Amino acid sequence: MHFVLRKDLGLLALRLAAGGVLIAHGTQKLFGWFGGGGIEGTAEAMEHMGFTPGRPSAIAAGLGEAGGGTLLALGLATPAAGAAAAGAMAGAVSVHAPAGFFAQGGGFEYPALLGSVAACLGVTGPGRFSLDHVSGHKLDRPAVIAVAFALSAAAATIVVNRRIAAMEPPTGADED
Repeated sequence: MHFVLRKDLGLLALRLAAGGVLIAHGTQKLFGWFGGGGIEGTAEAMEHMGFTPGRPSAIAAGLGEAGGGTLLALGLATPAAGAAAAGAMAGAVSVHAPAGFFAQGGGFEYPALLGSVAACLGVTGPGRFSLDHVSGHKLDRPAVIAVAFALSAAAATIVVNRRIAAMEPPTGADED
């Protein structure tokens, strides 16, 4: 098998795997599929985790995962898809970070890997077996990569910092 074809098949398999997992997680949040909480249950959970307001946070997380995953699987607007999914996973990492690295202890291993894969696909590109390739890579250009990842990093930084501030105990309380 020709090397380029192998690389393109590998990228397709990786896009489908990562995209499929992201779609499943996002649709849990948005629609309650696969045992998820839907918007209302996810909004309540988001509030509890410090993401306020909960409903817009739930919608943003669900769209970042389901939308980013769908676009990754299709290989369409791959830089924006990878950046959106990686940004959503940055929020998940912030929730799991206090538990350490490994997933079996509730750590951030899984969302970090999923976000890293999405980011790598966004930077690397989707390969030949993609809608970006069919469209002549109109949405897969260096400028799109730079803008998508800059916006995603800025949004993730703001969201995570707001969550950290919301989770801090109130200061200035008088002690008796």
